Amino acid sequence: MAGIRPFFRSSASSPEILKTLAGIRTGSFSSHAPVPHRELPHEFAKSSDFLGSWERVEDPREAQGKLAMLRRDYKKQVKEIRKQYSYEVELQRQEKQRKDEAKKEKIRLEKEARKAEKAAVAKTRAAEREVAEAEFRTMLLKERAEKLEYWRAMEAKVEQKKKEKNDLLRNQSSKWISEKELDDKALEAVCDIRPL
Repeated sequence: MAGIRPFFRSSASSPEILKTLAGIRTGSFSSHAPVPHRELPHEFAKSSDFLGSWERVEDPREAQGKLAMLRRDYKKQVKEIRKQYSYEVELQRQEKQRKDEAKKEKIRLEKEARKAEKAAVAKTRAAEREVAEAEFRTMLLKERAEKLEYWRAMEAKVEQKKKEKNDLLRNQSSKWISEKELDDKALEAVCDIRPL
């Protein structure tokens, strides 16, 4: 530790380091933020005529009268300045109100335009949906009609097959032999050697 201390003392005494330390101490490590440059909204009034206007008077009464006159004139000027200030403040308030109303009107118009656009989009979508539903309904009706036609054709085919089967059965049954005749024919076939 003792060896380090003289080293720091000798290095701290060099002029370059002192300049650097002085620059750091007075330089960029300021606690105040820079003030942004902006235009002030009003002009400052010129300096008052009352400043430096008092002249020494020997008579105290005259001095009091003069002072009273100065005070009265000063009050008048302050009253005028206040009136002017309140007028400017009122103008600024009206201007701000006008800007706010214009902004609100602009926002309202944009909102109405967005609503109208949304309504138009919704209307076109509803029309497209209605057209799609109508097409779907016609397609369903067409499919149902085709299925019904197919079913009727199948029913007619089944009926035709049944009818043909019944006709065939009727034709075959007309050739059938009764039981009594069947016994006679069997006996005859047994007795008679000739082929039937």
